[in-house]
Amino acid sequence: MKSTQELENICSQIRRDIVRMVHANNSGHPGGSLGCTEFLSVLYFNHLKHDISFNMDGINEDLFFLSNGHISPVLYSVLARSGYFNIKELSTFRKLNSRLQGHPTTHEKLEGIRIASGSLGQGLSVAIGAALTKKLNKDKQLVYSLHGDGELQEGQIWEAIMYAAGNKVDNIIATIDYNKKQIDGSLNDVLPMGDLKAKLQAFDWQVIEVLQGNNLQSIINALSKAKEMTGNEIPIAILLHTEMGNGVDFMMGTHKWHGSAPNDEQLLEALSQNTETLGDY
Repeated sequence: MKSTQELENICSQIRRDIVRMVHANNSGHPGGSLGCTEFLSVLYFNHLKHDISFNMDGINEDLFFLSNGHISPVLYSVLARSGYFNIKELSTFRKLNSRLQGHPTTHEKLEGIRIASGSLGQGLSVAIGAALTKKLNKDKQLVYSLHGDGELQEGQIWEAIMYAAGNKVDNIIATIDYNKKQIDGSLNDVLPMGDLKAKLQAFDWQVIEVLQGNNLQSIINALSKAKEMTGNEIPIAILLHTEMGNGVDFMMGTHKWHGSAPNDEQLLEALSQNTETLGDY
């Protein structure tokens, strides 16, 4: 288990990784990656039972599925910093023949990646399938997934939500990155989602709402509470209110950094705001 200060330092390093990876190729998705840095850091460094030697089946391990695959920079950084593969490989992000593609894929056999993701809406269905498999195998470990709030505009998500509740899939914890922004603007301008908490509860899910979704202790508390709530025949969702671009001031408060890369000057500014380092690649 990492202390809060250790987690803060890890988050600083991961933010450095994200902006450097996206800058190097002038492409990628820094906004959502930065917004989910704290969540994925807590998940991988303090919460999941997982094995960095990596077995694709994940038997007797907690499993994580990234559904909104465009925020791959944060996942790649977390996996590398957890020890799944050498951090130097982060420098190959989005390059020809790299295992670190813009959206995670499986044919490159990158350790830590179990599904190709990026076609939004599919990850919850996969996670539910994995959760049911664990039940059939009497595997007591849990399945976690992460979704963008804009992704919930996809119909398949709601089919999966209904299926999980109807079949009492109670070993899954689905987290929604509720930053209220997507590539074309604010969530409410593109397609309002209304009261997401009420919607999920109406679909017979248990919901934990985290108003400070970039606060490490709030995330730690939410994940611990969610784990305690498993096994009661009701699926669990965490509604995580985050800030897109968190940790880099000029990227916060706007959707414009959803899929835009910083230039040289902006990169230096972003790095200057995240000075704690575990060693850049």
